[in-house]
Amino acid sequence: MSESSAPESPPSPRQIHAVIRKEGEEQLERHGGAIAWSGLAAGLSMGFSFLTMALIQGRMPDEQWTPLVTSLGYTLGFLIVILGRQQLFTETTLTPVLPILTDFSMARVGKLFRFWGIVLSANLVGTWLFAWGISHEHFFIPTVWQSLESIAVGAVQEPFWPMVFKSVLAGWLIALMVWVLPSSGPAKIWIIVVLTYTVAMGHFSHAIAGSCEAAFAVITGTKSLYDYFFVFLIPTVLGNTVGGVTLVAMLNHAPLATEA
Repeated sequence: MSESSAPESPPSPRQIHAVIRKEGEEQLERHGGAIAWSGLAAGLSMGFSFLTMALIQGRMPDEQWTPLVTSLGYTLGFLIVILGRQQLFTETTLTPVLPILTDFSMARVGKLFRFWGIVLSANLVGTWLFAWGISHEHFFIPTVWQSLESIAVGAVQEPFWPMVFKSVLAGWLIALMVWVLPSSGPAKIWIIVVLTYTVAMGHFSHAIAGSCEAAFAVITGTKSLYDYFFVFLIPTVLGNTVGGVTLVAMLNHAPLATEA
């Protein structure tokens, strides 16, 4: 076999770190308007995870194995967002954090919090717009509407600390996905599907995907704004951030700290 036809070796951890760090540096310098529009698009797109799950569940029998099928719908929003290069908050717990871990400065920390604030706010606005758009019962057959309601209520019923713990797991998996994707090659789609399917199957709480569900519950009157913010949003954002920053960004950066 000639050198030209030899398969390429997968990138080393140092190379993956460099690719993600460079992307993070570019993100921190992006114009606020560009970040906001991309974040809004991501929030809207994530609504399809909620809707597709309900569309599948509404046509399935109520059996123990049903979630094995309906959870596949959860992956759609992530596929749209990641392949479409839209800005999702849980991805930002890794990518723009690496430049700060590599070359710390208060100026960069300030840029990170600015970036997080814009992305998270835009994501949430997008989820509320999507939830409002599908909150009309006559759009769907009765079984699908019932599925929308049951999924939405289920997103806002965990006690605070169990919600935080499940959110840590979700943030961990999504940030790990970002770390793995640069070396995944043609398997990229399968990496996204497998990891986000696991999030759905485990009922791990994702701030943006779950926001559409929780917002739907508020808009349709089954939950209150208090429930949205204090039962769902605060513990979920806290857990996702800890899972992404501490368990992925820091742990994957630490072995390379002297080389990055």
